[in-house]
Amino acid sequence: MTTTAETVGAAPVKDFMPLHGIDHVELWVGNAAEASYYFQRAFGFTEVAYAGLETGLRDRVSHVLKQGDIRLVLTGTLRSGTDVAVHHARHGDGVKVIALSVPDVDNAYREATSRGATGHAEPHDSSDDHGRVGIADVATYGETIHRFVDRSAYEGPFLPGFAPVVNDGPRPQDLVHSIDHIVGNVELGAMERWVTYYEDVFGMTEMIHFTDEAISTEYSALMSKVVTNGDGRVKFPINEPAEGKRKSQIDEYLDFYEGAGAQHIALTTKDIVRTVAELRKRGIRFLNTPDTYYEEVPERVGEIDERLEDLSRLGILVDRDDEGYLLQIFTAPLGDRPTIFFELIERHGARGFGEGNFKALFEAIEREQEKRGNL
Repeated sequence: MTTTAETVGAAPVKDFMPLHGIDHVELWVGNAAEASYYFQRAFGFTEVAYAGLETGLRDRVSHVLKQGDIRLVLTGTLRSGTDVAVHHARHGDGVKVIALSVPDVDNAYREATSRGATGHAEPHDSSDDHGRVGIADVATYGETIHRFVDRSAYEGPFLPGFAPVVNDGPRPQDLVHSIDHIVGNVELGAMERWVTYYEDVFGMTEMIHFTDEAISTEYSALMSKVVTNGDGRVKFPINEPAEGKRKSQIDEYLDFYEGAGAQHIALTTKDIVRTVAELRKRGIRFLNTPDTYYEEVPERVGEIDERLEDLSRLGILVDRDDEGYLLQIFTAPLGDRPTIFFELIERHGARGFGEGNFKALFEAIEREQEKRGNL
């Protein structure tokens, strides 16, 4: 067993599943109106579309938020007993749909299901006065869905059935720009199965493998593999717990989410110092980094554009690989349960995921777990 990350190469093959990127991420939440307000005021998103009673829906309501290239859909239930209500009662706030933009929904669904994916919704068109959108759904880990979306023939605000939301005020300056990656947590022993799933069904390749010795502290450990599509636009790290003296962060997630699911969404920013400073002013809570972490940064990372004093003041982590460096920071859980959270990341050439920060990050998470009585 290796003790550091392994970078895995693969021979080029025909791309049977071309992906343009992540079209949107839909979270099923307990109160969509309040969640929408929170993400707008706290993280700088703008509501661009809405669907609910006023648009003819009788069982759910959805608010579509946008910032840069990111679309978040916040969906809540209007009645007990609906799919949304049942899902939220079990899992709490969390990601239900990771939608992927594809050039051909029929082909994507046919390839996926023929290669082992379970279909949830066969390819179909949805249309209105703004055009037509192709949609299909397949299953992934837990109760999460991958939705194939082709909106090349559509000019509406989001999808047919959604009404535009007019914002009269000044447009806020973007704090985050795009989705860098989405991390999935799966049960002990299931990581390899889901890595193989993404390789077989989506034609992805294994990019990096982190062993339990690479990602460990005195008390806990986890294992992780990162899969990516051919051009690197879509990256999905898959985590599973490893044996340790105490409960790992993955164990805690699986316990409170009551199953596998998306652990965090990594959002890119073009100026992480400005973004984190602004978010802290808005009350966003981040994991704390001890001052001693920054004593080793100059020797470990080398020269960077940012001032070390700013990184230390704001708790921003920094790491370097063979291609450059990156800066990253992690929020506290976004909801009541210790499950989903955001990562903010700024890349300066680096393609990795902050391996040099793992020990500091996981010790910070364990400090939070201990406060919650879950370590």
